[in-house]
Amino acid sequence: MAPHFLTILDMTCADAWKVLGKAADMKAEDYRSNLLAGKSIALVFEKASTRTRVSFEVAIAHLGGRAIFMTSQDSQLGRHEPVRDTARVLSRYVDGMVVRTFGHDKLKELAAHSAVPVVNALSDDYHPCQVLSDILTIREHASDLTGVRVAYVGDGNNMAHSWINAAVHFPIELTLATPEQYAPNPRILEHALSLGAKVRLTHDPVSGVAGANYVYTDVWASMGQEAEQDARAKVFSPFQVNEALLSRAAPGCMALHCLPAHRGEEITDEVMEGPRSLLWDQAENRLHMQKAILEWVFDSGARAD
Repeated sequence: MAPHFLTILDMTCADAWKVLGKAADMKAEDYRSNLLAGKSIALVFEKASTRTRVSFEVAIAHLGGRAIFMTSQDSQLGRHEPVRDTARVLSRYVDGMVVRTFGHDKLKELAAHSAVPVVNALSDDYHPCQVLSDILTIREHASDLTGVRVAYVGDGNNMAHSWINAAVHFPIELTLATPEQYAPNPRILEHALSLGAKVRLTHDPVSGVAGANYVYTDVWASMGQEAEQDARAKVFSPFQVNEALLSRAAPGCMALHCLPAHRGEEITDEVMEGPRSLLWDQAENRLHMQKAILEWVFDSGARAD
């Protein structure tokens, strides 16, 4: 069976590099193929999305397949039917599932009982498709990733975890700057460090961005955490990515954000609309990376030997 893609560590290092190169080539040639001709892919989204949904639907179409979009209102996932039953039923209808959900355990259970590949389009713990797109964006500006310094500033959430995992496969130097009570999962960090990732954790945003070539942020309250918004805003206010903070990074430092952004909270309009912003390249690169990921999943020849 084709592989599941639940975290970037489901790929070997060689595979991750191969997918990165393939996405760049696909972007350069406006790639189309018939890889998914005759195949239907279910997009099961319990969380709303713009970039993830559209990029995957277009990517599937560019590869010759058909996307079937399902919200939580359209499926039994997370309702009365056990996840394993949903997995078994959908496996008999479709050729793959792209799932955007809350708890990562639900995604793991879905994959464990599915006879077709499952791709993580976002869970509360990981967002692997996004971080690969981000690495692609950085590589377009820094052809050699060795020693590139990335500072992640904000909540130790699924994006922080995905950056930690990315540092296992790619030779970046990652610093995470989070409030102490919102640090990333220590188990995820310890595992990455044991695999050789170069990752540093600090609770000081100024120290975190020192020497950084790229400064990355995300919303302070993710979907499902809206009730915490006001409390989080007070804690996270020193972690806002603004021109003052970027001035403490390396000269020429660029800013990234996975979007959607809460303008004026975790990032300012001035940064988003200014010459340091790579946000729109990031958003575009979701499409090219989704195609490369789908090819890796469905074409065994796209995986490293």
